[in-house]
Amino acid sequence: MGVKGFVEGGIASIVAGCSTHPLDLIKVRMQLQGESNPTSVPSLRPALAFQTGSRSIHLSPPPQIAQPPPPRVGLVTVGVKLVQQEGLAALFSGVSATVLRQTLYSTTRMGLYDLLKQKWSVPSPVPGGATTMPLSRKIEAGLIAGGVGAAVGNPADVAMVRMQADGRLPVAERRNYKSVVDAITKMAKQEGVASLWRGSSLTVNRAMLVTASQLASYDQFKEAILEKGLMRDGLGTHVTASFAAGFVAAVASNPVDVIKTRVMNMRVEAGAEPPYTGALDCALKTVRAEGPMALYKGFIPTISRQGPFTVVLFVTLEQVRKVFKDF
Repeated sequence: MGVKGFVEGGIASIVAGCSTHPLDLIKVRMQLQGESNPTSVPSLRPALAFQTGSRSIHLSPPPQIAQPPPPRVGLVTVGVKLVQQEGLAALFSGVSATVLRQTLYSTTRMGLYDLLKQKWSVPSPVPGGATTMPLSRKIEAGLIAGGVGAAVGNPADVAMVRMQADGRLPVAERRNYKSVVDAITKMAKQEGVASLWRGSSLTVNRAMLVTASQLASYDQFKEAILEKGLMRDGLGTHVTASFAAGFVAAVASNPVDVIKTRVMNMRVEAGAEPPYTGALDCALKTVRAEGPMALYKGFIPTISRQGPFTVVLFVTLEQVRKVFKDF
């Protein structure tokens, strides 16, 4: 039964991840808006002093005028611009990394959540009734499953972010990874094996939030709908509960997702100071430069992607469970 949960969750996750990949790519591009100079504000040069007889003439550099941040563009504009500049195929940049990420991360979290749910479920007091599980236990199971899954899948997550973001860089600065295997291999050779777990603390935190809010809320919404007799256990119930779960997950995870994307995408040159020293530094620089709402950049594509992703995930999962019911 334990292995079956991993297989079912893995199949559903890969289908959902591939079908919503273009929205995820647009979300990454929107989250990187305004990041052209993430380092601290450059200091002014000291005044120049020239001695002229008994007098000193001090020439100060002209005051720097703060450049306004570039205007933010929306989901449709980013998508249209991407297709115009990079072609239709660019919408699926990094899809091989998505497949690997779902295989490692989502398979682990879905299977582990299913195992914990079976272990912690409480038998129904009614003979023949379905087992129940308190919401607090569902959240706890989601936190554990999400954290373990993220640690396993972080290399594929870093590769996916870089491959999705590559097209926004100048041609001379693009990494031009051919596939997820090429991306992981080059990162390990050029930046060290540790670079494959860059931003892993953020990935783990985000995954814990997403899994706890997404899986726990889906089960909770589904149980509430069935208990109140609003719908029967079918496609309508699965779609309604999964879309509500997707909204909850998007609200909970977007700030961490923005910081994770920027940390993973940063370019670290040999001998140069990295743009961010860590997650907290990235968060502070982002808020100072762009305002607190910058942490919700890409929220529209996040919910536009998280909603369909969660719907496809759980609808596919329910159908796969029917197929594997007799195994």
